[in-house]
This record gives sequence, C-alpha cells and structure tokens, in this order.
Amino acid sequence: MEITVCRACDVALLDRHMPSPGVTSFHARRFARQEAGDCTYLIAWLEGRPVGHTEMRWIGCEAPEVAVDCPEIGGLGVWPEGLRSRGIGTQLIGAAEELARGRALSVVGIGVGKDNPRAAALYARLGYRPMVDYLDRYTYVDVNGVERECVDSCTFLVRELD
Repeated sequence: MEITVCRACDVALLDRHMPSPGVTSFHARRFARQEAGDCTYLIAWLEGRPVGHTEMRWIGCEAPEVAVDCPEIGGLGVWPEGLRSRGIGTQLIGAAEELARGRALSVVGIGVGKDNPRAAALYARLGYRPMVDYLDRYTYVDVNGVERECVDSCTFLVRELD
C-alpha cells in the first residue's frame, strides 16, 4: 500500500471508487481546502486503486464546542468495507501524524461518531483520549438538488505525539 497527497487528477478517480452522497463531491471539497492551505488530503492506494483517505485539517475542528487548539485528522475512510480492519486506517493516521511532526506540532485530534465503537476502539489503541463531546455538522446536495444538513453526535479525542 502507498499513501500520497491528493492531486487534482485523483479527485475524479476518488469519486468513482469512493462516491460521496448526492452530487456534492466530498473529495473535491477536501482538495479545494488543500489548495487553500487549510489541510493536507491523504489518499491510500492499493494496486493502483484508491482504498482510503483522510485529511489533516491544519485549521483544527470547526465545531464551536471543541476549544482544543490542534490540527484535526478528519474524513477518515476505508472503502470498500471488506478492506477495513487491515491496517489501512492505522497507516493513514500514522501518515497524518507524521505531517504534524514535520511541522513541529506535539498534539493532534480526531473526532469519532458516538455510533462508531469500532473506530473509537482503534483510536484508543493508538493513544487518543476523549476531550469533549460535540456535534459534527456538514452539508451536501442530494441527487434532487436539495441541500441536506447532517448532524452527528461525536467525541473529540487528542493524542500527544512522541
């Protein structure tokens, strides 16, 4: 497996292999944030195909409840589901942490949905500790052109880097 920083030419391939709900491309939005300098969007590749992604959000978590001043690892995903629990997510988190170390940062955060105990267990094994509960809000445009808002109940976790 290889992990690279997302390039413009990767966005369409990501949309094909890991589609976003509706017509809004989460990948294009993350790439645009990367181009603005707000994040680094990492892609995991297996045999030339994208199988995972995460973004290191240098601007931190947007939720007002999270008053922790550190970058946030966000948008972590592995697809298809059959590839989960094979270390891809762990390697993506490790790559994001290395980016933070490269900027001489000592703490990083990650959010986890309260309905995702599998991810919470992974983050705990990697040394992340709960700090605060918050609501993660995001929008997308569905196939009928209607903007939808999603609100997920989450916990923000932090880890001090070595």
